Amino acid sequence: MEFAVTSEHATPADAAAELRAAVRAVESGERPAASFFNRPEPPKPPKPAQRGGPRPPAAEAGPVAVPEGLPALLAAGGAPEALAPRVALALGEGAEAQLRADPWLLLATPGVPPGQADEFARALLGDEAGPGDERRGQALVGWLLERAALAGHTVLEPGQLAAGLREQGVPEPEAAVSTAIEEGAVLVFQDRGAPLEAPAGEDEPAAEVRVLVGLEHHALAEESLADGLARLHGTFAAPEGEAAGGWAEAAGAAPSASAGELIRAAAGAAVVAHTGGEAARAEPVALALAAARLGLRAAVAAHQADGRRRLAAALGAEAPVAAVTVAGLLAGAEGPERDAEGHLPLDLLVVLDAAQLAAEPGAALVESLPDGARLVLSGDPLLLGSAGPGQVLADVLASGRFPRVVSRTPDPGPVGELVSGIGVGELLAVEAPNREVVIVPVAEPGEAVHRTVQLVVESIPRAFEVGAERVQVIVPGHGGPAGTRALNAALKDRLNPGPGAFGGFDPGDRAAYSPAPGRLRLVRVAEADERGLWVADEDGRFVVPRERVAETLRHGWAITAHQAAGQRWPAVVAVLPGDAAGALDRRWVYTAFGRAERHLSVVQGCGPALARAVTAPPAGERTTRLRALLNEAPAPAAG
Repeated sequence: MEFAVTSEHATPADAAAELRAAVRAVESGERPAASFFNRPEPPKPPKPAQRGGPRPPAAEAGPVAVPEGLPALLAAGGAPEALAPRVALALGEGAEAQLRADPWLLLATPGVPPGQADEFARALLGDEAGPGDERRGQALVGWLLERAALAGHTVLEPGQLAAGLREQGVPEPEAAVSTAIEEGAVLVFQDRGAPLEAPAGEDEPAAEVRVLVGLEHHALAEESLADGLARLHGTFAAPEGEAAGGWAEAAGAAPSASAGELIRAAAGAAVVAHTGGEAARAEPVALALAAARLGLRAAVAAHQADGRRRLAAALGAEAPVAAVTVAGLLAGAEGPERDAEGHLPLDLLVVLDAAQLAAEPGAALVESLPDGARLVLSGDPLLLGSAGPGQVLADVLASGRFPRVVSRTPDPGPVGELVSGIGVGELLAVEAPNREVVIVPVAEPGEAVHRTVQLVVESIPRAFEVGAERVQVIVPGHGGPAGTRALNAALKDRLNPGPGAFGGFDPGDRAAYSPAPGRLRLVRVAEADERGLWVADEDGRFVVPRERVAETLRHGWAITAHQAAGQRWPAVVAVLPGDAAGALDRRWVYTAFGRAERHLSVVQGCGPALARAVTAPPAGERTTRLRALLNEAPAPAAG
């Protein structure tokens, strides 16, 4: 719902005053939100995904035409000319003219910080470039919201946005927020949450109202997703007669009680949430196979290519169920072809790793399903969340609007016991008779690097007959003396020494290819030619163009837990150097330790900070709208 706080002729100062008054009045309960909000027209829906696939992320976009004068303009402003393709991609046609008129638009380019944009503006505008320039404020509004999106938020509270502007030296931050609203650069929403206690003398409790500000493509993706879930529910018909009997028989023949419960839930509902650990992934597989035996068209989507391969193995080569990745399904590269209306010809779609599903791909998936189809969101809500903005699984669960099946299948072995304890805030000393879990104390980062290399190259292969290529190192961050960069350099020196002849890579190097945030393929470098760097994995060879190597490829012996989500390895070495203690929380530890199938080594250099990270509550939730949107919709009828 759009926030109408200004008249057509209001000044920015007037608008700022109205904005502050409106927010204070709503938050304090002095006035109902309806007195400040109106709906002159419905908000514009997000642009639909291209039939046959979604809008490609910037990291995967093709070559972009760079305006002839753009490199020279960047150089004149003190910015590197090499930034030109990224600027052209961010601003589109007329990038050069836009920057001349508003130098702070440079902030729309990913990776450009406010200080660099300020220097660029000062170089072009001279004394005219000041901290209170309205153009600067507007650019910073967008930059703050995009930075919030990187942390998973689809919206922010106006006070948070104004505080961020104040930190950047904007003298009238509320006025800048108001101007962004007037210009349509951001949208403002009111979301009703849980009912508050009824005021004295009133029978009906008031509804808690949040005032939120967001960029259109992030915030409205959640509206599209909520509408799509409502559409699936409204067009779904529960099976009757012989069909109902078939579902009941399938549930009775399920391989586990939890799988049977999931089959029964999916039989009677259009949307079902399913939660559990790694072992629980067998339950949606059993559901998909049962649906296929009942004559339904079914597909199961994982988050990463590794998850798809494990899924395909669990389904079996002859199964009439498509095993795909979310990205591959949306892009039309995997799974069934879309029909004439642009829908996927599916009766059931199961999304595994749903904790990694962000709002925009979630909306695109739901939009792709035909009326009457079933959608099952299956995942582990304790894992690190999606790389993109939104928390689809968490919001669907929190809304309580759809059936939820909680798996009772425990993850096996000492690693499973350890990870299960972490999930409830306990760091257990598990029994590991065959050294399935090993703690390696270290005193400083150099020792952490040394012991990690020793574990990967010598100890784990010798003790568990697991080759070094099947051991994954997981670290909190890329930088620092024991981050991914330092560890990858040390591991390359032992496992595949070489000069790094092509952009730092040599044939035989292990590399992490990330064409878009949240997507990772671990590959082996094969060779280089005039087209770029050829790499290969179990799905085959492909080329990374020369100009894309630096931004999409890193060495991959060591990666972060965020990159590792959705994948598993026979053996994992989790490295916790002392300087990373502040980056740890329960979700990080749960995710990193849970990537190990057979063996987990913990190179422990952060002392008691590990136990504190596990026992403390997980980091705060993301600020999103989906939960409130689902709660505002009519409740689904009992199935």
